[in-house]
Amino acid sequence: MLLPVALDQTYDYLVPQGPDAEALRPGAFVIVPFGPQRRIGVIWDRPAGEPGKAVDPKKLKSIESVLDAPPLPEMSLRFAEWIARYTLTPLGMVVRMMMSAQSVFEPEKPRFGVRYVADAADPPRMTPARQRILDVACDGMIRIKSALAQEAGCSTGVVDGLVASGNLIEVAVPERKPARLDPAHMHNTFATDQQRAVETLRAAVDAKNFSVSLLDGVTGSGKTEVYFEAVARTLEQGRQALIMLPEIALTSQFMNRFEARFGGAPAEWHSALSSTDRGRIWKWVANGEARVVVGARSALFLPYPDLGLVIVDEEHDQGYKQDDRVHYQARDMAVVRGSLGSFPVILASATPSMESHVNARTGRYRHVVLPGRYSGTELPEITGIDLRVEQPDKGRWLSPRLVEAMAETLQNNQQSLLFLNRRGYAPLTLCRTCGHRIECPQCTAWLVEHRFRNRLHCHHCGFSLPVPEKCPKCGEEGGLVACGPGVERVAEEIAERFPTARLALLSSDLIPSLVEMRQVIKGIENREADIIIGTQMVAKGHHFPDLSLVGVVDGDLGLAQGADPRAGERTFQLLHQVTGRAGRAFAGGRGLVQTYNPDHPVMQAIISGDREAFLEQEIQIRQRGLLPPYGRLAALIVSARDKGLAENVARDVARRAPFSEKIQVLGPAEAPLAIIRGRHRWRLLVKASRELDIQGYIRAWMEAVPPIKGDVRLSIDIDPYSFL
Repeated sequence: MLLPVALDQTYDYLVPQGPDAEALRPGAFVIVPFGPQRRIGVIWDRPAGEPGKAVDPKKLKSIESVLDAPPLPEMSLRFAEWIARYTLTPLGMVVRMMMSAQSVFEPEKPRFGVRYVADAADPPRMTPARQRILDVACDGMIRIKSALAQEAGCSTGVVDGLVASGNLIEVAVPERKPARLDPAHMHNTFATDQQRAVETLRAAVDAKNFSVSLLDGVTGSGKTEVYFEAVARTLEQGRQALIMLPEIALTSQFMNRFEARFGGAPAEWHSALSSTDRGRIWKWVANGEARVVVGARSALFLPYPDLGLVIVDEEHDQGYKQDDRVHYQARDMAVVRGSLGSFPVILASATPSMESHVNARTGRYRHVVLPGRYSGTELPEITGIDLRVEQPDKGRWLSPRLVEAMAETLQNNQQSLLFLNRRGYAPLTLCRTCGHRIECPQCTAWLVEHRFRNRLHCHHCGFSLPVPEKCPKCGEEGGLVACGPGVERVAEEIAERFPTARLALLSSDLIPSLVEMRQVIKGIENREADIIIGTQMVAKGHHFPDLSLVGVVDGDLGLAQGADPRAGERTFQLLHQVTGRAGRAFAGGRGLVQTYNPDHPVMQAIISGDREAFLEQEIQIRQRGLLPPYGRLAALIVSARDKGLAENVARDVARRAPFSEKIQVLGPAEAPLAIIRGRHRWRLLVKASRELDIQGYIRAWMEAVPPIKGDVRLSIDIDPYSFL
């Protein structure tokens, strides 16, 4: 028995007598006593962790009941074990991710709605609200009361009144089923390069064995339509497919394209789903009813009984890395899942990660290239603006050349996009009298002003407070000034410069719900905005047909993270992706990148469009420094509320590191973000060559470390992406 808690071992229980015993097979979910509690456990088919002391069978407790939930497939058990070994995470925590739909394990509640009664007499008192309800309900569809009331623009009390009068009747809501998908619903016509890629990916599916294909295509090259053909071939074989996206909540365009190709919607899996919807989709997947799942990184842990293909779109995106509890890279774990299940994996990107690029270069991955745009248009012309020479006006953030280009774009009745990867109004608020900078009381970070809400926010712990009228230190009134731009400040400048232009602001903190976000994006598609201003979410695969100009407000922003070995790669990917939004449907798209460092290799690569030169230079840097993918890294983070305690424990952990001539242990050093949520943080970095067993080294190390007690926490991150 395995329990979904932070423990790395199985437990023995007695099998109960009776009909439940027949359902006790590996992967089944059961209720068991665990100490003073009753918990959900998973029957495991082999022991895990260190063998415990032999227990007298008379002292063993019995399984209480078997839950009416589909069991985890055997492949899910093996996948969980592999991830636990690789990430050095307790197996119970990995299995917990596979049980993320809590409603699956709860008794199903019948759902009731209301339906129109066609032959009923008019209610004794007809009001406008009642008439609106009846007008909506007269189509005979079953609706939940709240949904009907919202659609008619009135309260649920009006619905209850019509139920009492007999004009509506309460009925059980039929169980929803996933849409039927037809792999032959629509056939696309492909250009020569696309058709060659389609045939290569179909062949990978037909081979019915493990392989990895890197679908490397420029922005707008039709990668989605190409890999849809691999999905279609998987459906023809009767198997399931998973398409992973880094920002599933923002992809209404993707869903529309999927429905157009397959005649129905896929099952969606992301954090915005309700508990009921999560439970329903979890069961659809486990029962094999959901043939295609489109989801965020956590979709990889659903209980697929017959998975035959995984596609990781935008495979370079750092959103695939989870940095809490179980530290895993979903792109890499997707490759592992394909290896365990002997099926193909497709990684798609216009800017592949260095790891995938090197694997394709060395032949480990099949390299499928789409060199041109699907529409036949040229890639946008990218120009750098040297801010040392072409300075913005005082108190402004846009250079004269960028402003002029935007005015021209407006005159041509086309859309512009301004990109700045910084939320809020300003990253820093300081007092001009005493120089005090307002910091988060719980983190080593400045509070970011969000002027639209009139609050200061910490983007690390969520702390916020109203913008003060006086300096908290010297008490001077009116002395606080905002320093630097965020997207809200850029929007303010645009509103002043172009007062008649319609603006759309895309930032995660300004659009709280999935529905609202998709409405904003749809509005941009429908030309309800002339100028779009956004953070990195605007770079994630959107297709805006009328967008002809992209302006990058601060191209150097990502390069300032000197401690991050991936800073150059990440900045190149982000700028390439966002400038690639321009001119996708017509010729003449262009991008303007504002920079104080136009000679930086990343800026040179973006402006010249010479990706290969940048990759060559980056590869040489990685090889010399023994950095991924030519070396391996692991981070150990020690944290505690007391700074001295955190430092002492970190130094003690470092002293116990086994000696090795081939493995370096760097640190401990105070983390760049030294305090987060009131916890002081110290980091150690383990560095080794590619072929060494870094996990085995750390396991041996941790055996020499005394148990971590009290307020101290020690977390291990294999293949870290964050160096803060």
